Amino acid sequence: MSGRRPGAGFLKAALLVAVLSGCAGAPKDRALDSYTAEEIFKKGELELATGKRPKDALIYFQEVERLYPYTEYAKRALIMQAFVNQKAKQYPEARDAAQRFLDFYPGDEDAPYALYLMALSYYDQIDDVGRDQGITFQALKGMRDVIETYPDSEYARSAILKFDLAFDQLAAKEMEVGRYYLKRKNYAAAINRFRVVVADYQTTTQTAEALLRLVESYLALGLTDEAQTAAAILGYNYQASPFYDDAFRLLKGKGLAPEAKGEGWLRTIYRQMVRGQWL
Repeated sequence: MSGRRPGAGFLKAALLVAVLSGCAGAPKDRALDSYTAEEIFKKGELELATGKRPKDALIYFQEVERLYPYTEYAKRALIMQAFVNQKAKQYPEARDAAQRFLDFYPGDEDAPYALYLMALSYYDQIDDVGRDQGITFQALKGMRDVIETYPDSEYARSAILKFDLAFDQLAAKEMEVGRYYLKRKNYAAAINRFRVVVADYQTTTQTAEALLRLVESYLALGLTDEAQTAAAILGYNYQASPFYDDAFRLLKGKGLAPEAKGEGWLRTIYRQMVRGQWL
């Protein structure tokens, strides 16, 4: 997973200027403090564009900020530190630089990008459902901050997509644990996990399977009303899904059919669904 560079558009043009001008080719025996802020900044850009290791460019952007604080190039160098650290997978350092940018330049045109980088530093650490989900919660919070704070920015659109994917990740974790319990015939524990998916993560791609697993679990416990109601919800929303076909066969094998019955939590969801208040 990767983020975009600063949205102001200056980076692409500056990289081109740096490459064409060869300003990074100054004598190597000169100390960096003998260069102007612009020269050091462009050396960093050129290193970033042509070097194999993104963090090799970092020293130049750090030196711009150190040697020429409170200048326009210091501001640019700070957002570039956040970007380079993110690219180098140095996530705490990326967040630190992005937060400092927001603290110093909250009204700048690159503030949305800085906030997006902070969220991305968590999002890019999400790799599989078997890991602790604390990082996923942080990614969700960060993406929501981008969406709510800068709804009209180009980063809001990307944040919405990544929010949905991270949300699906949490549901997938619940499904993983639920399947574990189901396989070991701990049906009550399995139902609790699948219920979370259906009730709290109903917009994710995990919902259809969660309903099927509820049918399986409730049938195993002899709770036919709940099993039939789960199948009815599944059929109402996902009739073309193979999960519904499996649920239908399970019920048919016991002489049952998908039908909303009883007065449990699933029947409440079914009523909400019919009124358009669910999914």
